[in-house]
Amino acid sequence: MPRSGAETRSHLLKVAGELFYAKGIRATGVDLVAVEAGVAPTTLYRQFASKDDLVGSYVEGVDLAFRDRFASAIAAAGAEPRDQIFAIFDDAIAQAAQDHFRGCPAQMALAEYPDPASSAHANAVTAKSWLLNSIAAVTERLDVDDSVALARQLFVVWEGMLASTMSMGSTGPAQQSRRIVEALLPGE
Repeated sequence: MPRSGAETRSHLLKVAGELFYAKGIRATGVDLVAVEAGVAPTTLYRQFASKDDLVGSYVEGVDLAFRDRFASAIAAAGAEPRDQIFAIFDDAIAQAAQDHFRGCPAQMALAEYPDPASSAHANAVTAKSWLLNSIAAVTERLDVDDSVALARQLFVVWEGMLASTMSMGSTGPAQQSRRIVEALLPGE
């Protein structure tokens, strides 16, 4: 049974995402994506005008999935902002400890697509801005002098945790992330 256009697009994004994450974005050609997806290159180009369009859509999709995971961690933590911050970091630490973890897809896109005009870069910046703003929305509810500065500090810990996991594994320096967060947050 043939797929609809929306199903084909979704399938291509899933296959491309797996390849981009495992092999690297620039190292993965559209021909490989088409072969792995079981479609002709012309089918891929009917769904995505270019590889940049495909990559931009991939980054947007991983951002939306991350936002759902972030919201779930916040909701599961209860109403206390301190607990919510710990929950999002604990979730990220657990994700980074998985065997297939290669790093943050948005960080990877920023490294491989430095041109701010590319949709991959723009969508990665949007993802990172959303994360910083979402952390700030939580820190605003803490009894601190400068909730924006605290959000920025937590964001730097977050980014460093993900980046250091790529180079040194989840048992390396990233393992200290929770302790750093504890030191930054006001006591209960």
